[in-house]
Amino acid sequence: MTVLYMDWPGYGSEYIKKTFEKMGFKVVVFDFPQNSNGINLGTELAEKIVKAIVESKADFVFSLNYFPVIATAVQACHIKYLSWIYDNPAVLTYSMTVFFEGNHIFHFDSSEVEKLRNAGVANVYYLPLSADTGRYDAVELTDDDRAKYGADVAMIGSMYTEDKFRIFRKYEKFDDYIKGYLDALVKAQESLYGADILEPGLEQNLGDGSGEKVIDRILKSVPLSEHGDSFSTPQWVFANYYLAMRVTANERRHVMEAVADAVDGPVALYTRDASFKLGKVINRGNIDYYEEFPKAVKAAKVNLNISLKSIHTGIPLRVIDIMACGGFVLSNYQADLFSEFVPDEDFVYYENVKDAAGKAAYYASHDEERMRIAANGYRKVREEHNFIKKLTLMTDAAGLTEYSNRGENLV
Repeated sequence: MTVLYMDWPGYGSEYIKKTFEKMGFKVVVFDFPQNSNGINLGTELAEKIVKAIVESKADFVFSLNYFPVIATAVQACHIKYLSWIYDNPAVLTYSMTVFFEGNHIFHFDSSEVEKLRNAGVANVYYLPLSADTGRYDAVELTDDDRAKYGADVAMIGSMYTEDKFRIFRKYEKFDDYIKGYLDALVKAQESLYGADILEPGLEQNLGDGSGEKVIDRILKSVPLSEHGDSFSTPQWVFANYYLAMRVTANERRHVMEAVADAVDGPVALYTRDASFKLGKVINRGNIDYYEEFPKAVKAAKVNLNISLKSIHTGIPLRVIDIMACGGFVLSNYQADLFSEFVPDEDFVYYENVKDAAGKAAYYASHDEERMRIAANGYRKVREEHNFIKKLTLMTDAAGLTEYSNRGENLV
C-alpha cells in the first residue's frame, strides 16, 4: 500500500515518514509548498497533486495539518486524505472542503473535534500528538551544555513582541468603548481556565442602543480578510487570531515575572525576540527546536508550559516533547492533558499566577518528587504517545491497515 506524503517542514515530519515505512507502507514524497498562495484552492497545485497521485498509484495521501488544495485533488482521485492537525487556530479546517467524503481529519484538540462534528463534518477524530523518545534519549548533556542551558525554570515560546505580530497595533483603531470592553474580556479570560469566553464575548450586544454586536463594531474599524470558502465566523477569527494571542502574551509575562521573583535560581526564557526584557527573567534568545530544544529541557529543573489560548483543550506539542525528553512539566490547565495524563503523577498544573510561582519554587527545590513525576510523564509518552501507536490508530480508523488496535477506538 502506497502513501503520498505531503512533505513540508512540520514538526515530527521525519518521524512520521519513517513510521509509515516501519508499518510496511511505501512512502512517496511530494514536496508541498506550504507557504504558497495555492495551499487553499490553487488549481495549478491541485493538478500537480493529482498527477503525483496517479503516477505513484497512491492508496491515500497524508499531511501534517489540513490543506483544502490537497483535499480537492484527493476528492478528484477518489482515494483517502489523512491529515493530522498539530496547532491551533487551524482556519483551513473551516474550509468547505472538509465535507469531502475522502477526508479523515485527526485533531489534537478535542474541543475543535466537537465543533467540526457539530457543523456536520464526518470522519474527524481526536488524536493527541506524539514524540520520538528514542531521539531524545540519544541527547546527552555535556558540562558545557549544563553551563549554557542550566536553569531552575525555563520556558520556550513566543512573547508575541516580534514584528510579525503587528496585528496588535490595530488595537489603536478601536474607539474607547471597544478598547475598554476588549481589555476587560482579555483580563477575564487570562484568569479563567477550562472555559472560552472570547468568542462568546464578541457576540454580545453593545448595549448602547445601536443594536450592534461587539464584533460588528470591531469590523468597522478592522475589516478581517476572508479565507476563500471558509465557514468560520468573524468572531471566531478575531477571537482565535487576535484576542487569544493577546491573552497569552499577558499571561506569559505575568507568570514568568512572578516565577522569577519566587525562584532562587535562574529563570530562562527562550524566545525569538532577543531584545525582550522582563524583570529577573534571563532572555537567552531563540533556540533550534531539533538540536537545542532537548538540551534546554534536560538542563532545566522545571519546564513551564503556558498554552496559546486558541488551543482550547488540546495538549500542545511542546508538552509532549518536554515529557519525551524526560523533563518536568508545569502547565496551565488543559482539559485534554487531564484525559491523557494524571496531574501530580505525570505533570503538575497551576491554577493562577501565584500558584504557578509557588509550585515552580517548590519543585525546583524538591529533586526527588520532581524527578519521579518527570519519569512518569516520560514513560507514558514512550508507551502511549509514540508514533507507531498513533499512526496505527489513524490508519485503522480510515480502514487502511490490517493492524489491530487492540480494542482502542478513536473518539
